[in-house]
Amino acid sequence: MHLRGRTAIVTGATRGIGRAIALRLAQEGANIAFNYLNNEQIADGLKREIESLGVSASSFKVDVRDFEQVQKMKASVLDQFETFDILINNAGITKDSALAMMNQDDWLDVIDTNLNGTFNMTKAAIITFMKQKRGDIINIASVSGVMGMARQCNYASSKGGMIAFTKSLAKEVASFNVRVNAIAPGFIETEMVGNLKEDYRNKMKALIPLGRFGKPEEVAETVNFLLLEKARYITGQVIQIDGGLGI
Repeated sequence: MHLRGRTAIVTGATRGIGRAIALRLAQEGANIAFNYLNNEQIADGLKREIESLGVSASSFKVDVRDFEQVQKMKASVLDQFETFDILINNAGITKDSALAMMNQDDWLDVIDTNLNGTFNMTKAAIITFMKQKRGDIINIASVSGVMGMARQCNYASSKGGMIAFTKSLAKEVASFNVRVNAIAPGFIETEMVGNLKEDYRNKMKALIPLGRFGKPEEVAETVNFLLLEKARYITGQVIQIDGGLGI
């Protein structure tokens, strides 16, 4: 229970990797605040599941693309928990297509959610973290942002931007005892990956040295590791969880 007394904001927590992270941190004693975009029923179910672990939880209908909504969420978290010191930027979308066929809206939507959403959430948190001289930010990027993937120019650009953002901010705030790291998952068994065509899934699996897709819980364990006191000398790093895909 090494996170007892700490509060984490996890974006995009109602499914997949974000859900696994929220539950894992709650198991370690962290209070959890999370946002959702549409499905209040799923959000309520997650809130109850988190609270069953003996911690507090709050859900917010907030679009991370909206700077003002994010600011209000931060204020509400501070009102309820007095402070928070963990931010997991996980919210993200894909709209894959070849660049020749990609329309402007598909480009802008992915950049706005994945990269601008990370800016909005981090901007809301960073002054609080610097003032209290403690904070951990973990950005959920992607192996696509490290090595690039065909038909993902928008997604790879957004995740590559998150990685550069991570490294730059880590240098800015290290003197305030605030750490910023990124995790770059490969193919993880989530709804997003499950919606891929079977022949493409098989093709990608054949490229992974470990021969399988990852599990959301494996990403969550790495997040938990980065929050350990024993890991406090790690900042500005990008940890790939991809079964060797990006070697």
